[in-house]
Amino acid sequence: MSKITFQKPGNFVYPVPPVLVSCKGVDGQDNILTAAWTGTVCSDPPMAYVSIRKERYSYHLIKESGEFVINLPNERLVRAVDYCGCTTGSKVDKFEKCRLTKGICSTVKAPSVEEAPVSIECKVTQILPLGSHDMFLALVTAVQVDERYLDERNVFHLDKARLIAYEHGAYRSLGPVLGTFGYSVKKKRK
Repeated sequence: MSKITFQKPGNFVYPVPPVLVSCKGVDGQDNILTAAWTGTVCSDPPMAYVSIRKERYSYHLIKESGEFVINLPNERLVRAVDYCGCTTGSKVDKFEKCRLTKGICSTVKAPSVEEAPVSIECKVTQILPLGSHDMFLALVTAVQVDERYLDERNVFHLDKARLIAYEHGAYRSLGPVLGTFGYSVKKKRK
């Protein structure tokens, strides 16, 4: 095996979760933005981030309101994910165009996307200018999950939600489980 070095460095941390970021401006205008630069920052306190270009319509809505919702889409929402990443909310109501339902959140004024299996309510704690994108660092204030993925013991089964991934221009389904946490060091039963 041999590797070559690309002439121009870039981000090759793939796959990533494409998410639907819903927000509400101080003027009451709702919008949805597709973002792939997002993730977990800390578990205690629970924190997440989303990085957005300044020229995106949602950037100013989130900056002004100080809140947003990260909605994890599944395979049924892949067309909406693509559409919300290719159009601007300044010209079209993406909720209406994609036939998505605005959900009511418990800790933020921004709507959730009801059709998403998971909605993570976030309040911005810091905006970090990083170059092409600014990172909105946020405290997770609530998480909503679709009851369809709860079992009789109220255990949430995210694996049954059929979440999607984004990899270098393509949306992909997640494949079969290859192992579980700790399986490589687990002692074998005698």
